Formats: sequence, structure tokens, C-alpha cells
Amino acid sequence: MIDFASTFIFFFAVIDPIGTVPVYIAVTSKLDEDARKVVVKKAILTSAGVLISFIIIGELILSAMNIPLAAFQIAGGIVLFLFALTMIFGESKPEEEIKLAAKAREVAIFPLAVPSIAGPGAMLAAVLLTENDRYNILEQVQTALTMLAVLLVVFVLMRIASRVHRLIGDSGASIVSRVMGLILASVATASTLDGITEYFGL
Repeated sequence: MIDFASTFIFFFAVIDPIGTVPVYIAVTSKLDEDARKVVVKKAILTSAGVLISFIIIGELILSAMNIPLAAFQIAGGIVLFLFALTMIFGESKPEEEIKLAAKAREVAIFPLAVPSIAGPGAMLAAVLLTENDRYNILEQVQTALTMLAVLLVVFVLMRIASRVHRLIGDSGASIVSRVMGLILASVATASTLDGITEYFGL
């Protein structure tokens, strides 16, 4: 059985539900309530589909390309670490993705579903936390359900987005995003070290 708390925190860090709130508000500012409901549902279903696809076929693609899981774990950890650094030192998630929204028409898909919710960090996490050699089918299903629980949090926060935004503001969302980046950096470092240990048989 997986550690539900750590898995939930991991996905919470890479998906960053609170950081999604300002993005959602910005991209739906000119829409009425009914249109916003459609955007929320479409964004959640799309991001869930993308992440579940990575859980199902991500490792199969690696196997077809003869890429060792340990190598992917190392690379994934490095990419996750770089992703975390952009969350900590770069533009925060709300600031970066609101700019993308200005250029997008189908906002539920881009930038809301991808890359705001199902970003590169979340995609890599979905593969790393469901490795066939390390986790059985039951544990992979548990991981998928935990990921969906985080998406449920995203759904709820977007539905009450106006109240949340009034409570924390853009600055609050930026702070949360950077804290999540620090947590993600720690997880990414651990993933890289585990991959190095497995690859070199240390």
C-alpha cells in the first residue's frame, strides 16, 4: 500500500491547485457563470485524461525505446528540480500562465488544463510514481486515485475561486507556489539520488 499522505503532497506540489486559482480567474474574467462551469469541467476532464494516459502508457513508451527506468528517474528528478527552481526563483505560476492566457482562445485546454494543471512536473510524477517494477497494480490504482483527489481539490478551488482569490490575493498565491516549489525540489533530489543508486547498484 502506498503512503497516501506523501503521494498527495507530491501531486499537490507539482499540480499546485492554489496557484491555478488566479490563472482560472484571469482566463474566465469575461465569461458568465454558466460558461465558467463548462470551462472548469472541461479543464479537469482534460487534465485528468492527460495524466492518466501518462500513468498507463508512459512506462510502455520508455520500454519501447529501451530507456531504463533508473535513467528516466534520474532525468525526471533533474527536470522536476529545474521545474521547482522556476517556481521558486522565476515568475510564479499565476504570473507566467496569465500571460499565456492572453494569447489563448480555448482557455479550458490551454493554459488551464495544460500546462497549469497537467504540467510537465505532474506528467513526470505520474510516471515516476507508477513504475511497474516498484509498484503493483493495486498501488498504481491507489496513486491514480490520489492524483484524482488532488484534481478534485483543483475543481473545488476553481468553483470557489472568487472567494479564495479575495482571501489570499495574487501575492498569497505566489507565496504558496514558491513554497510548493521548495517541497518539489526536495522530492526531485530524492528521486535523482534513488535513480543513481539503482542504476549503479550502490
